[in-house]
Amino acid sequence: MVVCRWDPCGVICIILTYVAVFYADYAFVQWMIIPTMSKSLWGAFNVLCFNIVVFLLVMAHIRAVFSDPGIVPLPHNNLDFSDMHIGNRVPLQKEDWTVCSRCETYRPPRAHHCRVCQRCIRRMDHHCPWINNCVGEFNQKYFIQFLLYVGVASIYAIVIVVISWIKECKDCNLDIIFKQHRVIHSVILLIESFLFGIFVIAIMCDQLQAILTDETAVEQIQKKGPHRPRKPKLALLSEVCGRGPPLFWILPCQNVPKNLDNLASYEV
Repeated sequence: MVVCRWDPCGVICIILTYVAVFYADYAFVQWMIIPTMSKSLWGAFNVLCFNIVVFLLVMAHIRAVFSDPGIVPLPHNNLDFSDMHIGNRVPLQKEDWTVCSRCETYRPPRAHHCRVCQRCIRRMDHHCPWINNCVGEFNQKYFIQFLLYVGVASIYAIVIVVISWIKECKDCNLDIIFKQHRVIHSVILLIESFLFGIFVIAIMCDQLQAILTDETAVEQIQKKGPHRPRKPKLALLSEVCGRGPPLFWILPCQNVPKNLDNLASYEV
C-alpha cells in the first residue's frame, strides 16, 4: 500500500531534506575530496563510500515516506455505536480492542488516531513531518534506518572536512578565490552536518529506547502503556526490524514482518 499525503509542512520538510542531502554530497565531493585527494585512490574510496551511504539514506527515506505505517482499515459498512454513546459496554471479539470516535471503527491494541493523517495507526509512535508520514508498526524500521544513515553521513562529512583541511595546509597551492569558496562550503557543510547529526542521533536513541522498553512515544506521553509481559531485547528489535539476520536490519530492502490481526467487522 503506497501512502502519499499532501500536507504542506510535510512536503516542505521532504524538499528541505533532499536539498540538504544533495548539497552535502556536492560539497563533500567537489570541495573536500577533489581539491585534496583527487590524485589518490583514497579520494575515490571516500567518494564511493559516502555515496553508498547517501544512496541507502535516500532508499530508507523513500520507504519511510511511502510505506503504510499501519493504517487501520475502515469498515465496509457503518457501525452502530449507539449503545456505547448511552453508556452501555459494546462487546468486542477481542478484549483489548478499543473504539475510535473519530474514525468510527474498532482499532487493535496500541493503535492511536493521528490528527494529520486522519486515521488510526497501529503502534503509532508519532507523526514525523520529515517523512510526511506517521512512524508506526510497519515503517518504524525504515525511519530508524534513515536516522542512522543521516548520522553516519554527518559524522563522515565532519571527519573528511577536517582531514581535507589538514592536507591542504601541507600543500597550499590553491588560489585565493578558490580557497574563499572552499571555506564557505566547508563552514556550511560543517554546520549542516553538526546540526543534523545531533538531531538525528538524539531521535534515533529515543526510538531505540522506545523499542527496548516496548513503549511508544504516544504511550509515554499518555502514561498509560499496556501492561505486557517483558520480552528479550533481541525479540523486541526483531519485531521492528525483521526476523532475518541482524546484519540485514540496516538494509532498506527487507520487508517488515506484518502480524496482522483479523480486521473484520464486529457484531454489536
